[in-house]
Amino acid sequence: TWVHEGGISTPLIVHWPKGITARGELRHTPGHLIDLVPTVWEVAGGRRLETGENKSVPTPPGKSLTPLFAKDGTVSHEYFWWCHDSNRAIRIGDWKLVADHKKPWELYNLATDRSEMHDLAAEHPDKVRELEAAWEKHAAEFRDDAKLNRPGKTE
Repeated sequence: TWVHEGGISTPLIVHWPKGITARGELRHTPGHLIDLVPTVWEVAGGRRLETGENKSVPTPPGKSLTPLFAKDGTVSHEYFWWCHDSNRAIRIGDWKLVADHKKPWELYNLATDRSEMHDLAAEHPDKVRELEAAWEKHAAEFRDDAKLNRPGKTE
């Protein structure tokens, strides 16, 4: 499993002899940093709070990666989205749109260019517009959710 954050792909190495029967196998299914909390909850037998202070708690965006411990390809994501320190990106399938700070969007096809060496933005402006619209849509959703009066949030 690969955990993607920012533009960095980092291998996630998991060792759990009593919980994982596979030995020495690789997984190619992408994951994200946001998947770690749901994975730990599941492995530890915990669960998330659904309410607090009589208010609903938003569902975290990650997915448990524990099915991947048994078989590759068992966890899927509609998209990966991030924005940190003015860096932003979205990945849908093999297409990744990424921008460093306030620079223009760059577009990569990870199926043919895992190292992100060949910016395809000029060749595929429609794909750039499509992914940018998806990035903006999710950004608006996250902003709206952050504005809600959630447990522990003061007015």
